Amino acid sequence: MKPALVPISRRVRAYCAPVDRATETPTSFDPTVAFNFDVPAAPWFALGDVANLKRTGATKVAPLVSGSKGAVAAQFRTTLDATVAFDFLQWGKIQMALSGGSQHMNVLATNGASGPDTGNPACSPVAVLAGSTATELVVGTGAVDALNVGDMIACDIDYAQQTGYVGSPAAAYVKDPADVNRDRDYLRRVTFNVARVASKTSTALQLDQPLLGGDPGLGAQIQKVVAFADREGGSFFQEWSLLLTLEPESGGRTCFYYPRVQACSPASEAGITCDTYKTSTLHAELIALPVQDSIDGEQVACWRTYFPASGADLY
Repeated sequence: MKPALVPISRRVRAYCAPVDRATETPTSFDPTVAFNFDVPAAPWFALGDVANLKRTGATKVAPLVSGSKGAVAAQFRTTLDATVAFDFLQWGKIQMALSGGSQHMNVLATNGASGPDTGNPACSPVAVLAGSTATELVVGTGAVDALNVGDMIACDIDYAQQTGYVGSPAAAYVKDPADVNRDRDYLRRVTFNVARVASKTSTALQLDQPLLGGDPGLGAQIQKVVAFADREGGSFFQEWSLLLTLEPESGGRTCFYYPRVQACSPASEAGITCDTYKTSTLHAELIALPVQDSIDGEQVACWRTYFPASGADLY
């Protein structure tokens, strides 16, 4: 066996980034640009370690026959089909969304009034003021007291009867405003712009991580979140760009980049038993949607990239 030729890894790490649903434009992964796997640059977000990775390529190939004996003269691909499955080892909003597939909801804190399911009347939102960033939300003197260090918050604009993809980034699809009861807080119920308050000043909230959608837009407001919820069923499909990497112990790094993936199985959990404890993991099964390679216009579903270790044989 040639030295340092076989990739060896103890762990697989997952990262995701938004897809522009309106234009079907994914977030790119450029192997020529340094990627910080510990602190990835926006819009990429680290999703932690995954286990039981299984990649399946089911692209069908058919022969082209010719001559009196029907000899195979060439081959061509008839369908492009690729799936990937794994178990998230940590829970979070994006992990739940990718493994569940449909709308993923923020359970907003209520003022004590009762309502249907996770749609209880929520506490009044707090306006985000000019000068706010993805990591600091300026709300002003007095208003800052509505939230405490450690609270989870959702940040988005009011729902104003928009249709199509809504939320930041695209978190749901609305066909008719009546479907969501013209709920002012609907976008904050589904948005991925969530974070935890790490500290406070007299006028602003410092967040423990950047908002996924970046700096808040004009008219954004925040509300307290008490939990995350997903549901079985619904018509919306989550779609994200996905990057999986085998952390190198020796022999280099291997990356699997899926520009567009959607969940293709119902929400489910798996389990890992350690001594007398059992850990619940989030099982995700995703189908890869094709994109056009800018190099030659070919349709592709994923890229496998190998970065050889320094000094390793190349073949």
